[in-house]
Amino acid sequence: MRTTMGWQAAGPTALRRVSLERRDLRPDDLAVQVDYCGVCHSDLHALHAYDPRADAPLVPGHEFTGVVTGTGPAVTRFSVGDRVAVGNIVDSCGVCAMCAAGQENFCHAFPTLTYGGTDRQDGSTTLGGYAREYVVRATFAYPLPSGLDPAAAAPLMCAGVTVWEPLRSLGVGPGSRVAVAGLGGLGHLAVKMAVALGATTTVISRTPDKRDDARTLGAHDLIASTDPQQMAAARDTFDVVLDTISAPHDLGPYLHLVAMDGTLSLLGYLGPVTVEAMDLLIGRKKLSSGGSGGRRGTAEMLQFCADNSIAADIEVLPSSQADTALDRLRRNDVRYRFVLDLSDLD
Repeated sequence: MRTTMGWQAAGPTALRRVSLERRDLRPDDLAVQVDYCGVCHSDLHALHAYDPRADAPLVPGHEFTGVVTGTGPAVTRFSVGDRVAVGNIVDSCGVCAMCAAGQENFCHAFPTLTYGGTDRQDGSTTLGGYAREYVVRATFAYPLPSGLDPAAAAPLMCAGVTVWEPLRSLGVGPGSRVAVAGLGGLGHLAVKMAVALGATTTVISRTPDKRDDARTLGAHDLIASTDPQQMAAARDTFDVVLDTISAPHDLGPYLHLVAMDGTLSLLGYLGPVTVEAMDLLIGRKKLSSGGSGGRRGTAEMLQFCADNSIAADIEVLPSSQADTALDRLRRNDVRYRFVLDLSDLD
């Protein structure tokens, strides 16, 4: 076994520095020195639900970039020294209809998650990227394009691909009218990508005080969701509404904004929802969702971002301040994504 240093859950609100074990390299594995790891709302949820008495430890982190430090004998696509990115899926069955379609994120046998997942070969629990090294199947690592800053690219591997896939599957392009509800880690990347795809893009926020931020990101307008007149004026306007709000909320007001035959894509909150059928019926509106991305889409997203100079707006903290980042994220005190610098684990 290989050893590395990382940050392990000590309870629902705390992490502790520990020595971690990584598997020896299999023939198709890479060893990756983790340089930067994004802090995701999923990390908060996982820590909150974690029981320290559990048999398996919890090490968060599922969007990271780094450098290849070792390769298995069957690996031909990567060499030591290559810059790579890894997202929230590190394996899948590879044979089901979803995997065959390039949507490993929807694997019928369930994809192996970067942390808290079950390794398909030895049954061990995967430990995430809040660590100095990660061992991953080479097919689930991605070359990091030279035009992308490795720290600002880390959140692309979860937040970025989560908004990229619906933008692509819903055919967003020149002439499309897109609204992005919520201007956080997901939302700010959705705005950048929609604008780069050529869409007329509007931000929907609870208050108008993010108008300047929205315009800086490239948005053409902002609607205050708390202003009934603004919401009424925008009714039946948008071909696509990307709902990136992470807390429970009423979907009705956002469905009202969707144009005939348009789609509301629910991306931020993945808990139970209630929908009035009439909100869908009037205008033949559609409700969809999505999460993460397959290998093909993830590679496409990274190249698109490199070609269009898109990366996350980040605040970098040393990994020793991971608890601080998580606490501030819990209070929504970040614009727009925390990234941990793992070099302090050397």
